[in-house]
Amino acid sequence: MTSEQSSGTAILLQLTTRPEPYPPHVRSRLEVDAKDIVARYPHPRSALLPLLHLVQAEEGYVTGTGIDFCAEQVGLTAAEVTAVATFYSMYRRTPTGDYHVGVCTNALCAVLGGDAIYAALQQHLGIGHGETTPDGAITLEHVECNAACDYAPVMMVNWEFFDNQTPDSAREITDALRAGHRVRPTRGAPLCTFRETARILAGFPDERPGANDGAPGPATLAGLDAAAAEHDPTGEGA
Repeated sequence: MTSEQSSGTAILLQLTTRPEPYPPHVRSRLEVDAKDIVARYPHPRSALLPLLHLVQAEEGYVTGTGIDFCAEQVGLTAAEVTAVATFYSMYRRTPTGDYHVGVCTNALCAVLGGDAIYAALQQHLGIGHGETTPDGAITLEHVECNAACDYAPVMMVNWEFFDNQTPDSAREITDALRAGHRVRPTRGAPLCTFRETARILAGFPDERPGANDGAPGPATLAGLDAAAAEHDPTGEGA
């Protein structure tokens, strides 16, 4: 008698099938892009991160098929690629909506309202962390830091900044996105879909108007201004 029989508890080994390769027309298109990416680096494996964004742009998340494809391009095993893909949170491991909404709940954003924003969106959208609305429009996550503490509390949609948010403004943004309205972030270019964002992150041109425009705002420069004033109290400069 085995130990599981004696305990009365069945131990189920869950096996998954090997991922199906991309269809030939998809694979040939991705191979062209992959060669472009790999050629940018002195060693093929250095191209793994943008390649993962490339396959994420294809399916909206990193699938087993995408992992196998990346492994073939850079001479790694699927296990090695999986280790990288599961380490970085920007690589999604489940299907993602057109708009990935990330609410910062790290210390500063949290105490300034990030926790309240996240709770309000959970209730308003009817989904939890990492889940997607039934219409496939919004995937909600709380994130540890959006690197924009000067404009806390901050929410990002497809990694574009929405600064100084409130529960009401966050709800309005998600409602507009679900209604198909064009939404522009606080700074940066107009929003594109999550898959389009992933392709840009793979290193392909960002052709959105205003993508590279803009200058740091007063909140970003506050520390620099204070340091300058300390160094030169007269404000007259050198």
